[in-house]
Amino acid sequence: MRLDPLVSIIFPAKNEGENVRNTLDSLFTTNCKLPFEVIVVDDGSTDGCCEFIYSYKKDKQIKVIKTNGTGASNARNIGAEHAKGDYFFFCDAHLEFENNWIERLMEPLLLNKTDAITPAIASMENRESIGFGQTLTPGLTIKWNIKQEGLFETAVLPGGCFAISKSAFKDVGGFERGFKTWGHEDVEISIKLWLFGYRCHVEPDVTILHLFRKKHPYKVRREEVNYNLLRMAYSHFNNTRIQKCRKLMRGRFVKIVEPALLKSGVLKQREAYLMKRKFDDDWYFSKFNIDF
Repeated sequence: MRLDPLVSIIFPAKNEGENVRNTLDSLFTTNCKLPFEVIVVDDGSTDGCCEFIYSYKKDKQIKVIKTNGTGASNARNIGAEHAKGDYFFFCDAHLEFENNWIERLMEPLLLNKTDAITPAIASMENRESIGFGQTLTPGLTIKWNIKQEGLFETAVLPGGCFAISKSAFKDVGGFERGFKTWGHEDVEISIKLWLFGYRCHVEPDVTILHLFRKKHPYKVRREEVNYNLLRMAYSHFNNTRIQKCRKLMRGRFVKIVEPALLKSGVLKQREAYLMKRKFDDDWYFSKFNIDF
């Protein structure tokens, strides 16, 4: 490993308007002592939100990868495939950063105190509204953690911003490759990391600002979100929890998504995961006191 390891910051973007420029402006005006590269994955945008990059700060390392709408999960995987760094930072394209945020998140990784880490994430519109990693409710929805002192474990790494070692990311196979457009990608990789024996933490003393939008700037279909939920369940959960996930979906959605899911090879993936993981889903839900 390099003495000063290279960091790859990966931004998936789709129809982000001015957000990509604002995010990069923030990134390049904050202090950082570590070398980093920037990879922007333009995932089928129709608003030209990434076109400015070709004439933007030519002295900076920015790589633009164009895809045809592969979805949030695989856009991140594609970014990682083009990354040269020893550590990957996955970030939304609508963030603001503070000085030295990169090296402050890197420190616990370099000291082997964790394998993946997220900062505190505050609302761009209300900086007093801050979440510290996430957990899951009995309905398998996201709930933000409250602050704890010092580095602490989190059930879920928010997809808006987290860092992970390249070795851990590759060992778990990255983000779920069979997911549709959007939904559950951050939950799935967090569960997978824990089950495979890796650690996920919050660094509460580093804060980034996130633009929380009321709706997506692209179409997200309910059946695709449900497909992702059921794929996650079949990949990682016992039969009882698979049935609980089926009940969370309306009956017609189960009939729509389950046949295609079962034809996709998810059962073969499930078998491989069960062989590889160090802990089971009972352990995960018990560890984080999630009643599901």
